[in-house]
Amino acid sequence: MAAAASLSARTFLASSARRHADRRSDRARANAPRAVATSSPATRVQPTRSTVPPTEKNWQWEGHKIRYTCAGDDGPAMVLVHGFGGNADHWRKNVPVLAKRGRVFAIDLLGYGYSDKPDPMSLPQNSIYNFENWARQLNAFIEEIVGEPAFIMCNSVGGVAGLQAAVDKPSSCRGVVCINPSLRGLHIKKQPELIKPFVKILQNTLRTTDIGQKFFKNVARAETVKNILKEAYGDPAMVTDELVECILKPGLQPGAAEVFLDFISYSGGPLPEELLPAMPSEVPVRIMWGQADPWEPVKDGRAYGEFDSVDRFIELPGVGHCPQDEAPELINPLLMEFVEDYRGVTPGCA
Repeated sequence: MAAAASLSARTFLASSARRHADRRSDRARANAPRAVATSSPATRVQPTRSTVPPTEKNWQWEGHKIRYTCAGDDGPAMVLVHGFGGNADHWRKNVPVLAKRGRVFAIDLLGYGYSDKPDPMSLPQNSIYNFENWARQLNAFIEEIVGEPAFIMCNSVGGVAGLQAAVDKPSSCRGVVCINPSLRGLHIKKQPELIKPFVKILQNTLRTTDIGQKFFKNVARAETVKNILKEAYGDPAMVTDELVECILKPGLQPGAAEVFLDFISYSGGPLPEELLPAMPSEVPVRIMWGQADPWEPVKDGRAYGEFDSVDRFIELPGVGHCPQDEAPELINPLLMEFVEDYRGVTPGCA
C-alpha cells in the first residue's frame, strides 16, 4: 500500500506541476513584485546575543487554551510550527538560539501538545482538525500575540498549515520555511483508485471503533515512540529519553487519542503542490529537506523546489524527517539566514 501511494503521489505531483506551468509563466510575465534575497546564500549569520531562555505561556483562541513558548524582546518575529504528533517542545533546541536574532514563538496547534483538545467525535469528521483551521489559528496568533507580520517556520504537516496561513493572509507573513513538509501521500487525490475503498474503511474503523483506541494505546508507549522516532531520524542516537518524553507526555492527556484518530482519517484538504503556486508573490518560501528522511524521501521533494514561489531548495545530508531537533546546529543558522535575507523586505518591519 505504501509503495502504491508513493507512486501515485509522484504521478500526481508531476501532473500538478504541468497544470501550473502556464500559471507560473503568466505570473512571471506580469512582473509581479517578489521579495528578493538581500544577502548571499553562502552567508552565515553570527548571533550577536547570548542564548535566551524561553518562557511558557497560554493564549485563548475561540474559547480554547493554546500553549506556546517564546523568547526574545526585539527583532524580526518568527513563529515555529510543529508536525503531526509534535508540539512546541520539538523546537526546544531552536527557540533559545533564534531568539538571539529576534522574537521567537513556538506554538502548540489546537489538539496537540498542551493546547486544548476539543472532542472531534461529536462533530463531522475532520471539521476541527484540518489545515484551514490551523491556518486560522496561526494568523490569529500572529495578529493577537506577535503583533506584527512574522516568518513562519514549519516542520512536516506544520508546513501545510504554514503555507495555508500565508495564502489566506499574506499581510501577516514575511516568509515561510518548510522543513521536510508532508506531501500527504494518503490524500484522496494521491490514492490509487484500487485502494481508496480500503483506506476509507480502515480510517473509519480506527476512528469509530475500539480498535482505534487500542491502536493508539499501543502507539502511545515510550518504547513505541522511541522506535518510531529512530526510524524517522537519520542518526538514531539523537533520539533521547528527553525527546521521547517531550513527545509522549502531552500525547497522554485526555482527548489526545481522539485527535490522533481523527487526523489519521483526514484525506482531504490542501496539498503543498496546490498551495505553492497560490502563494502571493510578496511571500518567499524556502524548503529544507533532510536527505535521510524515510517518510518523505528527498527524491519526491525536489520537484517542489521548482515552483516559482520557492527561492531555494536546500538538502541536508544525513538528516531525517525532523532536522530542527536532530541537527539544530545545521538548521538554526539556515533559519537565521532566511530571516536576514528578507527582514528588510516587509514594509514597516525591521
